[in-house]
Amino acid sequence: QVQLVESGGGLVQAGGSLRLSCIASGRTFSSYTMGWFRQAPGKEREFVAAITWSTITPYYADSVKGRFTISRDNAKNTVYLQMNSLKPEDTAVYYCAANPKDYGLANTQYYDYWGQGTQVTVSS
Repeated sequence: QVQLVESGGGLVQAGGSLRLSCIASGRTFSSYTMGWFRQAPGKEREFVAAITWSTITPYYADSVKGRFTISRDNAKNTVYLQMNSLKPEDTAVYYCAANPKDYGLANTQYYDYWGQGTQVTVSS
């Protein structure tokens, strides 16, 4: 089992920044690809970013490329999502998730463990 706890969400004006954190406990964090997803009201959960366990390579959705940065600190069992130049359309609940493989990064079905989510609201 892997337990994931997100933090760092909040209310920010458009153009502002937030950094989300996700702390993992349980099985070996370093052997999981970690991903961030988000879900806005009335919409499907969508992929935001992921970072593999094998090559520590980041991947991003086109909608956040150049604005968001995913990173991980295996010594702290933590994955981060630095979000800059935030837009109102970034408003959603953000979830971190753990995937034991290094493929299927944008597919929720490949992620075995999920956090409870943290709300991000961007005002215009």
